[in-house]
Amino acid sequence: MDLSWLLLLACPLMMVFMMFGMKGHGHGSHSDHSPNSQAMQAQLDELKVQIEQMKHEIQK
Repeated sequence: MDLSWLLLLACPLMMVFMMFGMKGHGHGSHSDHSPNSQAMQAQLDELKVQIEQMKHEIQK
């Protein structure tokens, strides 16, 4: 008996179950209060300051 069609059905079914599972745990929403996003924002702010300093140096 050929059961290869089960493999074709397994992928979409697993994707559906994973999507419902992620929805319940909040993986789909991004929070600005996470430590990782705060660290990234601090790095972004630092890079912006460095860019402004480099612009002033170039103008001199």
